[in-house]
Parts: sequence; C-alpha cells; structure tokens
Amino acid sequence: MPVTIKDIARIANVSTTTVSKILNNKIDDIGDATVVKVRKIIKEENYTPNRLARSMILKKTKTVGLIIPDVQNPYFTKLVRGAEDAANERGYNIFFCNTDDNLDKEISYMNMLIEKQVDGIVLAGASHRDKEKEKGYRLSIPVIVVDRDVNFTNIAGEISIDNFQGAYDALSYLIGLGHKEIIYISGSLGIRPTTDRLAGYKKAHIDHGLAYKEENVFFGDYSSEFGEEIVEEVVKNKEVTGIFCGNDMIALGVIKGLTRKGYRIPENISIVGFDDISLASLMTPELTTIRQPSYDIGSKSINTLIDLIEKKETSVKEVVLKTELIIRETTAKRTK
Repeated sequence: MPVTIKDIARIANVSTTTVSKILNNKIDDIGDATVVKVRKIIKEENYTPNRLARSMILKKTKTVGLIIPDVQNPYFTKLVRGAEDAANERGYNIFFCNTDDNLDKEISYMNMLIEKQVDGIVLAGASHRDKEKEKGYRLSIPVIVVDRDVNFTNIAGEISIDNFQGAYDALSYLIGLGHKEIIYISGSLGIRPTTDRLAGYKKAHIDHGLAYKEENVFFGDYSSEFGEEIVEEVVKNKEVTGIFCGNDMIALGVIKGLTRKGYRIPENISIVGFDDISLASLMTPELTTIRQPSYDIGSKSINTLIDLIEKKETSVKEVVLKTELIIRETTAKRTK
C-alpha cells in the first residue's frame, strides 16, 4: 500500500498537521530537528503526496488544458513548447488536445477537460466556427483564447498578434521591391487572423496607389496541400510577380507547386510567408516571412491563465504582441 501522511506522522511521532506543514514548507513554528527528521523519513519511505486529496482541499488541481487545431503545424508546436515551459515553471501540468481543426472535437475536448477538473484552458480554436453552437456553450472555468477568435461566452482573455500590421509590412516590402500584381493566398475567411491580414493587404495597396483586386485573393486551408493545389489558379494571372501567403505552410506548398511548373523563386515570383516556423530558414531558398512570437504566445497565455486561477488578476483584456519582417531569399526586386 502507498505510504500516507498518517504513516509518516506515526513513524516520526509527530502530528499529521506537522507533516503537512513541512511538506508545504511552512516551518516557521517547527523546530529544525523535527524538520530534518520528518524530511528524512519522507525520503526513506519514498512518500508521494496525494494530488487528488490535495486538490480537494485546495479546490485546485494544478492542471490546465491546452487545445490546438493542428499539432503538425510547426507554428503550434512552438506555441505548445512555450506553454509547457511556462506551466512547468509555475508548478502546473498540462493536458494537451489536438482537434484536427474540427469544432465538434474542440467542444468535446473542452467537456472532457472540465470533467477532469482542470483549473483553466488555453484555446486555439478551429478555423471553421458556428456562432449558434458556440453561444449555447457556457464556460465554467477560465479560458484564454490565442491566435483565433471564438464565440463562446465568458472568455476570460485573449493573447493575439497584430495581424493587420504584419500583413501591411509584408505587402509594403513587396511593393517596395517593385511588385504591383501581388496574390494573397490564405486559410479560412471565418477567423480574425485571415480577415485582419486581408485588411492589411488591402490597406497597403491603397496607401501605395495600387488597385485592390478580389480575383487576386484565394481562401482555403492553412496547409501546404492547399498552397500547392491553388498554384494552378494563381499562374493563370500572367502578370503576377509576388505572392503573400497567410502562413508558412501555405508558402511551402506554393513554392513546391511553382517549382514543379518551372518557375524560379525569387527570379520569376517573390514569396512572403507568415509565422517564421523552423522550416522557413532550413528550406532552399530560405523563406522571407513575417515572424510572430509563437513561443511567447504560448508562454504568455499560460502565465495569464495561471494568474487568473490564482487571483493575481481578476480580468484580462486582449494582449497584442508585435510581428517582425524577416527578409531571406524568396524575395527580390521585380525583374519584369
């Protein structure tokens, strides 16, 4: 049978209260000799605190949930690492859930995490939303949203980036290189990162005296498969010399599709991605992209959530982090 706190108290000939205080490092009113003796017995008996009993007393489990839409996307991989490191530093464990970008699966995971009595959840929502379905779902624990807007009630806070400015910087850079016919390829239009980046794309055109053309905008999935598939439509526009991709995965697919068709990057077409995943600097040519601080987003979201759980903050407004243009090898001055 596992050793209990009562066993430790009996062996040390002290009260269970004394053992509990020593376990929690509240030893101001306990003699040094007693502390040394009890800690020695705890080690010798290989005692492990009962987390369930402790959580019932404190009404906290020291666990949080992290829900993301696509574990295969390196952007979310880095976000997860930031979240995990922050949780470990604060003494919390994480239940990690991957929804495959499916709202029903997302809601199912939220129910499961609440049943497991996690103290809170960090949620990166699926790209396809359903307002009616979401508004009927009320949250009973703190939830911090990252990357994408959701429609659930009671959201405690949001950690995001300046998607508008990131897109605006990407387009301004391409236009500055002399590109005038620039395609925008993105994921679903139903989420804010897509719409904000579209707004930045439009504004850059207006500010630089270029016409915005709806036929130069394509929406689908944030995947390399979509990027590769849409190339067939993109190359119908013989004037295009620049492409802005809604994320780096799309950019990788676009480059693959264009290369297969005999295009040279950046000699024929310049390409800018968004995210700065690890593959961006490892591919050939290296990808020019908009860096968003995915590790910091994961870390900030967990720390914000834990502050709420521990009542260090009672309310959280949206926190917006900055992006950065990273210039590499997939962009060059217009040559035609």
